[in-house]
Amino acid sequence: MSILDLEKYQTLLTDWAITFVPRVIFAGIVLFVGLMLAKKLSAITYKALEKSGLEKEVLDFLHSLIDVLFKIVVLLVAASIVGIKMTALIGLLAAAGFAIGLALQGFLGNFAAGLTILFFKPYRIGDWVNVSDHFGKVKNIQIFNTTLETPNDKVLVIPNGQVTDNIITNFSTKGKIRLELEVHMPYEESFPKVRSVIQKALTQSTIIDHEPAPEIGITTYDSHSITIAIRPYIDPDQYWKATYEVYALIKSEFSKNDIKAAYSEGVALGPIGE
Repeated sequence: MSILDLEKYQTLLTDWAITFVPRVIFAGIVLFVGLMLAKKLSAITYKALEKSGLEKEVLDFLHSLIDVLFKIVVLLVAASIVGIKMTALIGLLAAAGFAIGLALQGFLGNFAAGLTILFFKPYRIGDWVNVSDHFGKVKNIQIFNTTLETPNDKVLVIPNGQVTDNIITNFSTKGKIRLELEVHMPYEESFPKVRSVIQKALTQSTIIDHEPAPEIGITTYDSHSITIAIRPYIDPDQYWKATYEVYALIKSEFSKNDIKAAYSEGVALGPIGE
């Protein structure tokens, strides 16, 4: 390589540095100041949204979304100062977004379902619901999933896509739910007598609601016994406490009234009671 060539490349490098380095420095300053400004604007926006009375779940989501948008704007401005063409950059981001979208269809579906839940509010934090065949209290609503706490203290994380694709039962809309309890009665026992005994047991409960009156009825005829359903209304927060109390009260009344138990071992023929 000749001295003329070296001088030529040196001149080009110097010209490039004179043109490009100030842009990089200026873009860095814009990026630094812009991100600080975006953070402050995001905080101001959050306070403004907070005054609008939006629920916390929606508020947090909008805040995070606006924060990301502010930062993207700052990055695009800094990139344009460096000399990167906006159209090319936006096209690259769009292509990348399309590719990521195809790879994460389920992820994006949960995201869209989360937006539906946050804005249309089929349930709120603290509600007792049945979603995707799971019953529990809503502990958290996130943009991709809903967290339930079941009556037996299990924590369920359900993708929002499954929530919106299924029937949602919100028990807290009316504030009460029905317990679904069952006891078994031998065929030779009198059903009116057993029903009366169960009703007496339920009147002793301090947890269940007595208005409307609990439902008591025969649901199944098994080979060795009759299944009786008991459906009292309760506060959802008293689910297990009410269950234990009602079963204990019924057991006590069965014992006092000499109502026999139905056993499943073997099949014995016997008379049918009233």
